[in-house]
Amino acid sequence: MTTLVAGRYELRRPLGHGAMAVVDLADDVELARPVALKRLAENLARDEDIRRRFLREARLAGRLSHPNVVRVYDVGEDGGLPFIAMEYVDGETLAELVARRGRLPPAEAAGLGAQACSGLAAVHEAGLVHRDVKPQNLLLRSDGTLKLGDFGIAFGGNEATQLTQAGTLLGTAAYVAPEQARGERVTAAADIYGVGAVLYELLAGEPPRRVDSFAELEHDEAFRLPDLASRAPGVPSDLAAAVASCLALRPEDRPESAAALARRLARVAGEAETLTLPADPSRRATEILAPTDRAFRRRGPRRSTVAAGLAALAAAGIAAAVAVVANGGGGGAATSRGTTTRVPPLPAAGTPAQQAEQLAAWLRSNSR
Repeated sequence: MTTLVAGRYELRRPLGHGAMAVVDLADDVELARPVALKRLAENLARDEDIRRRFLREARLAGRLSHPNVVRVYDVGEDGGLPFIAMEYVDGETLAELVARRGRLPPAEAAGLGAQACSGLAAVHEAGLVHRDVKPQNLLLRSDGTLKLGDFGIAFGGNEATQLTQAGTLLGTAAYVAPEQARGERVTAAADIYGVGAVLYELLAGEPPRRVDSFAELEHDEAFRLPDLASRAPGVPSDLAAAVASCLALRPEDRPESAAALARRLARVAGEAETLTLPADPSRRATEILAPTDRAFRRRGPRRSTVAAGLAALAAAGIAAAVAVVANGGGGGAATSRGTTTRVPPLPAAGTPAQQAEQLAAWLRSNSR
């Protein structure tokens, strides 16, 4: 017996599921093509704020059309559950690539970084900020094309099952820009920081930092750049300098745009003449602001850095704009600032549906 969603999408097999959403490989029977179909969990669909955010960010992503960005084909509802139909990418994430191969040659890493920047340049030119650039959200097709997914801060695929576990959030914190972790103004420069963190991992075989507690994100020391040369001997000085500039503590000290960084990386990769590189943007990265979301902002003068950061990281799972789907892979996250308070732990027990309900209640209690 086949299951048809919205009278159009015939479900074939699961790609991932968790407390926030389920993702299936489906056939679009009208256009005869495979799609990754993401449906919001029933418990979350009852929350109007979450439902609205899910659909809003999917529609924003649907405006983008670029070879290095996962396409959103359709957004709608079926049986009261919002869904997103998006491009199915048959490949692997960069996280899976590093796990399989270890450190990449500098030219290959730079070429992948240039493709990521080309996709981000299109996102930024549309006035949007991704806010969750990390290896799990970058998909590599078998033909070598890199795709930027999970637009708008979202969890997808198998990693969604771990959303309510603090370890997953701490793992994502390895790629979060300092200003984002502190709840300061977030701009497209945070995405450039994410590219730097990804490049570091591709070259060194490990993230630029490992975070053991959220309290560490209160201090600049947590964001000090480890010595890339000692972890990845043989990296050309111009590539090491590009990575270091991306990971600068101050947004204004990073490359001025994703387009400028793409050209810089393409030269290192030796592909400046073969890659289709973005044109100069109309604005600097620091001039493109990420939107705030009232549903997930702390109110009043006592905004805690760690508390707000946890709330925003958890909100990443609820945003669920575009699932990264590559053989079931996925990812998500973000952060926020003020005076320190102790925050109750995220819920981590029960079935996916129970976790979703617990997390929605947790957010309402701890993120306003």
